[in-house]
Amino acid sequence: MQNTDNQTVVICTDLSKTYQQGLIQVHALSNINFEVNKGEFICLSGPSGSGKSTLLNMIGGLDTPSSGKVYIDGEEIDKLNKSELADMRLHKIGFVFQAYNLIPVLTAQENIEMVMQMQGVSKNERHHKSLNILQEVGLGGLENRKPTELSGGQQQRIAVARAIVSRPSLVLADEPTANLDSLTASKLIDLMLQMNELHNTTFIISTHDPMIMQRSKKLVKLHDGKIIDNIIQKNNV
Repeated sequence: MQNTDNQTVVICTDLSKTYQQGLIQVHALSNINFEVNKGEFICLSGPSGSGKSTLLNMIGGLDTPSSGKVYIDGEEIDKLNKSELADMRLHKIGFVFQAYNLIPVLTAQENIEMVMQMQGVSKNERHHKSLNILQEVGLGGLENRKPTELSGGQQQRIAVARAIVSRPSLVLADEPTANLDSLTASKLIDLMLQMNELHNTTFIISTHDPMIMQRSKKLVKLHDGKIIDNIIQKNNV
């Protein structure tokens, strides 16, 4: 157990990831040291191959480091077995992907309730929370629509709602605006910042999008698997 206070959500210590491509070793991450506190809104930026998505995957327990450690709420995730890791992801981390990852046969409300159902939340509580979050993300009245009956922006709002409805310690978003036009992307950023302010939800977002970079409260720049800059931004509105 890493010594940490209640405000530190993520700690990465000497984190490295090396891939073998034929005879070549690719150093996706090199000795990353990184901390995230409760309520931060952080953008991981950098060119393709800089390591930002790899870092996000390590934090989310979706990939394992070659060396170094990742702690979520003080718990070293590399020491968890598959069942414990799945449980940690289910209860402590919300995920938002650029491809939305909604289940097409389920309604918007059912997609949002899916995580809570896996957590064992009662039907009445799931129903209440899902309708409330639909109102918060501006989709009240659309709870019975299937993903194919929603626009791309609406689908991504459902994905954000699903990620935050159970109030996880952390939300990880990988290129969440990649498939959206600029106006819809701007509205999605507004939504995530609103959720960050309203619920003190911690966000780490991997992106190429200049709008997210500009409006994030902290900008972490990566290049060739290393953090080259860590900027606290005051004017993120």
